[in-house]
Amino acid sequence: MKKKTDGILFRFALIFVIFTLVSLLLCGGTTYLNQMRDYKSQCLNNIRNIGDYLERLIQDSGDDFISYQKYYMEHFAEIDIPYDFDEFHEAHKKCQLLLAQADHEKYKELSDFNFENFSDEIKKQHFIYDHEFWLLTFENARQSFGLPYTYYLVPKEKELKMVYMIDGERSHKDEKGQKADKGKYLYLGDEYYDPIDKYPVQWNTWFSGIRQDEFQVWNNEWGHTYAYYIPVIIKGQKLGLIGVEVNVSDVNKVILKNTIVQTAAAGAILFFCVFLMLLFVNDVYIARIVTLESDLREYTSQKNPDIAKKIEGNIKGKDEISSLTRSFVNLIYEIRNHVSNIIEASKQLEETQLWADKMSRLANKDPLTGVKNKTAYDSEVLRLEWEIANRKCEFGIVMLDLNFLKLINDTFGHSQGDIAIKKLSAIVCGIFEHSPVFRIGGDEFLVIVEGTDYKELDSRIESFKAKMDEIKADDSLEPWEKISAAIGFAIYDKNNDGSVLNVFRRADKAMYSCKKEMKAVRTY
Repeated sequence: MKKKTDGILFRFALIFVIFTLVSLLLCGGTTYLNQMRDYKSQCLNNIRNIGDYLERLIQDSGDDFISYQKYYMEHFAEIDIPYDFDEFHEAHKKCQLLLAQADHEKYKELSDFNFENFSDEIKKQHFIYDHEFWLLTFENARQSFGLPYTYYLVPKEKELKMVYMIDGERSHKDEKGQKADKGKYLYLGDEYYDPIDKYPVQWNTWFSGIRQDEFQVWNNEWGHTYAYYIPVIIKGQKLGLIGVEVNVSDVNKVILKNTIVQTAAAGAILFFCVFLMLLFVNDVYIARIVTLESDLREYTSQKNPDIAKKIEGNIKGKDEISSLTRSFVNLIYEIRNHVSNIIEASKQLEETQLWADKMSRLANKDPLTGVKNKTAYDSEVLRLEWEIANRKCEFGIVMLDLNFLKLINDTFGHSQGDIAIKKLSAIVCGIFEHSPVFRIGGDEFLVIVEGTDYKELDSRIESFKAKMDEIKADDSLEPWEKISAAIGFAIYDKNNDGSVLNVFRRADKAMYSCKKEMKAVRTY
């Protein structure tokens, strides 16, 4: 058995360790001092961008957010919101239903509402919808950017308390309305005493109404984090603070990354050391490797196993090069047997990849219609949000809603209802053939139009309406085949739309107006 000191690995490792340690000692001190100076500004810039995104959404909401905050502070103890909700569309539909059932003319259009004129029942439902929307928005931002907490605070100056209006972590409410470990509903109005001397950055941001160029350090039961605050001011009214936190450990990762980059400055010293080392290695080891390489090239071109005997005759010593040469000799003799195994394994791998791709497509596909589902739509929204942020976006949203699906299901059965849904899906796919179609609800479809369909959107809308008129006039169709659908659309406006949600809301409103004109508004 050969000694470890006889091995090429030991000799290479010894040389590398000596020269690497010399290089790192020279640059380590400088790198550390530079990173301690730079990491603060880097982190500020990163989480400032996330805070800007949330602030822009709140600013876009305007008066609606002011009314939402006012109602929250006055009535949060009276509201029961399910703890485990994961979408706000159901609350939105309930709000629309209440508004549609209201007799007063001022409830005609959702966008024209004056919150203060709502009935108590409508105010409560509208607040539930608002809170679910904003809580999910903050949670999604936190998850998308890998942050521990994002939240919205309403300060109480006299008591030096902060009300977590949009909390960074959900809490349960028990039957007595108190915060608990378990509970059916979401606990609202959570507040904490934050003295100014302990949390100066937080309070300085609020009192001045100006962002601070420093972090608030938190080290408590919720973790060790750096927090950055953005004051929310709408129409001159100071409302609250957006809080964005980043883990200290994440900051250290950034420092580590930058340290690695700057350590490359030691490359010049390391290169010189390696150059000297390679002069030594070339004389002692590389010549043998070159001979082995030449023999292997000869085998590669001729595929003659007799070359193995020639290679075996060149083996000298007990180091790794000799061991490697023996391994190549054995490999040449066995390679034919391995080729067949490799081919078989490749086939199995290809089949597995095809199956994985198929499963991925099914996960984003609506099983009834074959179009994309709500999961696929959420992914597409993330892409569009990125394009909006980078000013590269040109798109529109078309909303469609199948009329009288409940009536068809109740009268003719769900099988006929499915036929109606699939027929509408086929029509939409045929007309918007260059755009992705999504089924986002039982009777709701959505199309994201770009490219050709975007440029010819008016023509596509008219084609759809013409198809509906054609079906209406065809008396040969069964009742469930004689479908009708409301349609509405909205075009992204870079000057007014801060997110995809704004475009979605306008398209949904237009579709709802169309549905009312068709006298197909839901009354259930």
